[in-house]
This record gives sequence, C-alpha cells and structure tokens, in this order.
Amino acid sequence: MAWKPTEITDLSGTTAIVTGANSGIGFVEARTLAEHGAHVILAVRNLDAGRAAAARIAGSTAVETLDLASQESVREFAARIDGPVDLLVNNAGVMAPPTRRTTADGYELQFATNHLGHFALTARLLPALLAAPSPRVTTVASVAHHQGDDRVVDGNPPEGYDPRVSYGRTKLANLLFALELHRRATAAGSPLTSTAAHPGVAVTNLVASRDGMGARWIVRTFAPPLMRLVLPGSEGGAEAILYAATAAAAGSYSGPQGPGEVRGKVGPAKLSSLASDPDLARRLWTISEELTGVPFDIWGKDGPESHSGRTPGLTDPPRS
Repeated sequence: MAWKPTEITDLSGTTAIVTGANSGIGFVEARTLAEHGAHVILAVRNLDAGRAAAARIAGSTAVETLDLASQESVREFAARIDGPVDLLVNNAGVMAPPTRRTTADGYELQFATNHLGHFALTARLLPALLAAPSPRVTTVASVAHHQGDDRVVDGNPPEGYDPRVSYGRTKLANLLFALELHRRATAAGSPLTSTAAHPGVAVTNLVASRDGMGARWIVRTFAPPLMRLVLPGSEGGAEAILYAATAAAAGSYSGPQGPGEVRGKVGPAKLSSLASDPDLARRLWTISEELTGVPFDIWGKDGPESHSGRTPGLTDPPRS
C-alpha cells in the first residue's frame, strides 16, 4: 500500500504518549502526531533533551521524565499521567551493547528497557487508556526479532551473552507482548487496540547510542555516515510505526515492503514462527508480571460486567 503520514486524520482532542521521543524515529512520531492535532507527551530519559525536542514541534506537547530501565521510574511516570490517554507508542529501546549490563533492578539492560519497561508502563497506564473511547497501544519491534529464540523467557542471562541474539530476543518479546495484548483485549471485549510495527533498517541515534552498539567508538563514529549512503533516516523509519499507531488493523504487524523489509512502502510485516506462538507469549506474559510486580487489569474500573461476550480474563485467556 502507498500509505503516507499525510493520510493521518485529525487527532484534535486526543492525547498520545511516545517513549524515546527526543530524537530519531520517536521524535518524528511525536512531531507528526502533534502536527495532526494530538497533545503529545514526550517520555524521555533526559529532560533537557526532551524540552529541546518539544521546542522544535509545532503543536501541543508536554515533556516527562521516563527511564524504562527503572521500574521505579515507570511507576512514577504513570502516576503523573492524568488520563485519558488515547495512544501509547512503545518506541524507546537499547540495541546490542557489546558487553552485558544490568539495571538497578538486576535485569539485563535490553530486556529491562525494551520489554519489561514497556510491559509495566502499558499495565500502569491501562486505567488512563481505558478512559479513552478508542485507546491504542503500538509497540515498536524489529526485523531483528527473527534472531530471537525461545530463551526470550529467560531475560538474557549472563551465560553466553551475545549482543545480537540478546537484542533479537527483546524484539521478539515486543512482538509476543503486542500480539498477546491484542488477544487478551479481544477476549475481554475491551475497546483497546494493540498493534506492532518495525521501521526497517533506518539510520537513527540508536546506532550511535553509547548504551548500545555505539559503546564501541568505531561504530558510533563511522557507522551512521556510511549507513546514510544506502538506508533511510528517521522520517522513512517512522512511517510504518505511524501507520500502526493511527490506521492499522488491531493485532497487525506492519513494516516496509522492500527486499529484506529494510525499506519501502508500508504493508504487512513477516512474523517468525516464535512470534506467532501463543503459548510462548503466555509464558512471557506471566514471567513479566512476576518480574515487574505489575498485573494487567484489562476490565477497567467498571469490571467485567461492563463488557459483552464475556470470556476468561487476562490471567486466563482462551487457548488458541
């Protein structure tokens, strides 16, 4: 399909939260949503960088501190949000640090940031999301999810740490979460829509970040200019995510349609067999609730009686 962000409808009166919105694809997402009328909350680790980014956006914005590697920061951020929230874009991430790093909570950095942080954030924002008439959660995955394996449920343990595989596991976790959230919302009769998307291979600050691949000086110095010769930048990378956030069908996974899904027009993206495994998704969901200490309550304040077609709730979804 030849979808472009210019096709986004008027978003006036809605509120969107974009994590990692101070630079790269996240900034383009935030700017585009604001240009179409949404009030956008930029959820960022660095408040100064977030404010500088907001100053470059023509539209209604707010900036809030959020460090997804810290469960305390996630809890504090969610407590500051006064709903309703119409759209949550789980965008921020860390990519392939050369050596294994752990967070203050004791989890591997990529697993903590890319998956557990967004899992807990979505759960804690559910009351605000369910206060909106048509809430949507869009989670950013990657073609790298094909490199993940079924040890995704182990949270990237110290034994045999491999930056590429560990990153792939977290992107697989993103997809398992997004698709399981869709299944559970559907089972609960909830108005919540869950979608996923990947940007292809785009040249962004993620490549040069010192938290990830950019920890090696040669990568952060030479990779971005070389990649710009052949790959799209943040504008192109943001298209599939913006489509998933505003127009895609519930439960869909979108991405570029060119060779290798590196670039191209937006369309359905390819899922690995593991990403489509509902049993693995349920295992990861249960483990994620245990590790974060944050249970999901998809029913909302009115309870299950407010939904038609009742089926088992989040802790016991129907098997498929």
